Amino acid sequence: MPLRKLSYLTLLVLALISALGVYYVAQLRFNYNFNDFYPAGDPDLDYYEQYSKRFGNDNDYVLIGLEAPADGSVFNAPFLARVDSFTRFAQRQRYVEQVTSPTTLTNPVVEGLGVFNIPYLHLDEPARLPADSAIIYRTPGLVGNLFAADGKAVTVLLQTAPDLKKPPGDSLMTSLTTRLTQLGFAEGDYHMAGKLVAQSVFVDRLQREMILFMSLSVLLVTGLLWFTFRTWWGVILPLVVVLGAILWGLGLMSACGVSIDLMTALLPVIMFTVGMSDTIHFITRYVTELGYGAPKSEALRTTIRESGFGSGLSALTTSIGFFTLMTSSIRPIHNFGLFTGISVLLAFVLTFTLLPALLLLLRKPQLRVPRQHGHDWDGVLGRMFRWVLVRRRLVFGLGGLIIAGSIASAMQVRINSALLDDLSEGDPVRQDFGFFEQHFAGVRPFELDLKPANGGTIYDLAVLRQIERVEIYLRQDYGLNFLASPVTIVKSVRKALNGGDVAEYRLPDSEAELRRIVAKVKLFRKLPEFRSLVQPDAREGRITGRMSDVGSIRADAANAKLRTFLAQNIDANILQTRLTGSANLIDKNNENLTRDMIVGMSIDIVMVTLIVLALFRSLRMTAVVLVPNLVPIIVVAGVMGLAGVNMKVSTSIIFTIAFGIAVDDTIHFISKLKLTLLKEPNLFRAVRRTYLMAGKAVIVTSTILVGGFSTLIFSSFDGTFYVGLLIGLTLLFGVVAELTLLPLLILYFYKHRPKEIRQPVAVLGG
Repeated sequence: MPLRKLSYLTLLVLALISALGVYYVAQLRFNYNFNDFYPAGDPDLDYYEQYSKRFGNDNDYVLIGLEAPADGSVFNAPFLARVDSFTRFAQRQRYVEQVTSPTTLTNPVVEGLGVFNIPYLHLDEPARLPADSAIIYRTPGLVGNLFAADGKAVTVLLQTAPDLKKPPGDSLMTSLTTRLTQLGFAEGDYHMAGKLVAQSVFVDRLQREMILFMSLSVLLVTGLLWFTFRTWWGVILPLVVVLGAILWGLGLMSACGVSIDLMTALLPVIMFTVGMSDTIHFITRYVTELGYGAPKSEALRTTIRESGFGSGLSALTTSIGFFTLMTSSIRPIHNFGLFTGISVLLAFVLTFTLLPALLLLLRKPQLRVPRQHGHDWDGVLGRMFRWVLVRRRLVFGLGGLIIAGSIASAMQVRINSALLDDLSEGDPVRQDFGFFEQHFAGVRPFELDLKPANGGTIYDLAVLRQIERVEIYLRQDYGLNFLASPVTIVKSVRKALNGGDVAEYRLPDSEAELRRIVAKVKLFRKLPEFRSLVQPDAREGRITGRMSDVGSIRADAANAKLRTFLAQNIDANILQTRLTGSANLIDKNNENLTRDMIVGMSIDIVMVTLIVLALFRSLRMTAVVLVPNLVPIIVVAGVMGLAGVNMKVSTSIIFTIAFGIAVDDTIHFISKLKLTLLKEPNLFRAVRRTYLMAGKAVIVTSTILVGGFSTLIFSSFDGTFYVGLLIGLTLLFGVVAELTLLPLLILYFYKHRPKEIRQPVAVLGG
């Protein structure tokens, strides 16, 4: 088949696939599901899913903090009237299953056969509010939960429908904020926290930032391509190839039912820069062949033959770098690794199908700088090569010092994360969550499953005393600022049976008294504050609570001490306990971060080792290739330690991705060296020629990669910011190592035909 017909056929097939990609991309949706960040396949996740079916999810709530006027307290009639009006409004909203509010809270009193619910706040009798406040501040479980300790704010707690998605969640949040504004609460007078708040804000920001990053990347890459090639086709064709790969990748993701989340939102930006590598190597080699005077078709054949090998290997290693993220138990990271890795391979396919087809159909370009006058890059690279040889001791010495310092600094990196770790300290959403940390019990949920042993029930006195012992520890030593449990129910009923006297809020002294109390429990079981604390058959209960978001390091330490306390102080023959809950699952991710990172890096290293061994059949060459690519990783780990950046879910992917991308240029370099050695038996001259041939593409692609990742530093998400900054630094350090350490290591340690390279080595040693 003639080449032009083959080109048209190729373009037709690619256009049809792209049209299918457009169809699926049009159906792509943004999503942020907090539950997706639970460790998939973990036994604790299975346990929690069953637990939540019985007791409900511990994060299906919205906290609404309302501040009193600056010159008063919450105990004034006009303010409480607004709070009550908002409470009534919230109770009528769809997707709101339960509202706990200071204005609807009652103090139950049992008289005869009935229960009288006496309100804590007498809204229609303002004169009683001072006395009401005195009772409230003596009653356990109210201050720090619904009332701020300083009396300047209250909280309204909304229990929402389970796993509420973004559209209905946004509708609910809009209704609530609109009503608050109508009631005269200014933006700074109310604060919201909860999964729905984070879900709404995160998705909206993902959409805005994805557009911002792509726009910045297009501008940056367009400028760099123009500066490099100085031709319209040298700019347009790489953009078409990479945008096609992004389109195919996102279309495949949509076809598989995967939404854009906090991780997969990085795919287009990363692909826009990573996907440029093969196109730049291709066009650079093509222009070089044209400069030698080769016909267009012959130049394309030579380019495909010589660049295809290196580009195929580099695409393989880069995609493997992303595929290794599939070892993560966190679903968003798994999906990000899978579809970004596939997109890298798609970019390679398009580079060697779409690009040649387009170049073949275009007229032969007129090179602005004829070959005989076009030695600018050769001159620059030649001087760089000589400088590296002359300053080899400086390169090795400085490299050794930097590595030693980086290792020492990297030892300071800690694995630590918080629930809102991806938001900066000054972010309004994080400040709202911080409001509840400062004035109320906090936003971090706590769950402890309780099961009586040996056929007992939750309402056995021995079981209740064991639970109370756990409660005391949780308040005094663990750090819970609010908790509720079956003990709360029994104590509340006892208080109600004694006229609502706060002094009677305690466990009964005898089994006989307990039986009288348990007989009345059914009168209280449907109260919002007691619902879902005990199963109807009394065979299982829970301690639920909230605390400050102390971070995973402190939480892990507290959980370890709690487990020790439970093992040493709670009789397993009476009560069995198990720590569970959403916060516990998020903390468990940290246990897997180091493992996932080591597994990912190990797979990368093994694959690179196999590739180098297949090319050179030399263990020395394998070490030579790995060193320049591991050095940047070590240096960036040192930077993290020096800057106090913690390892967390969002930053744990940095090293695996960076290594997979950084090794790309190395693969191009050694594959060109392999081909050069077939024509040039002298190692020194082969390395120099490879340096001149590959140097331009290495510098240009690395500049585009660093620039592309640098656009991520404009993100409002800390995780995305650090991904952009640290991967950019890794690639920057990588190109320096590529152009300094790599040629020296090859010349010193790679033993290729010793008789023919003896003289150049002697020159190096001289």
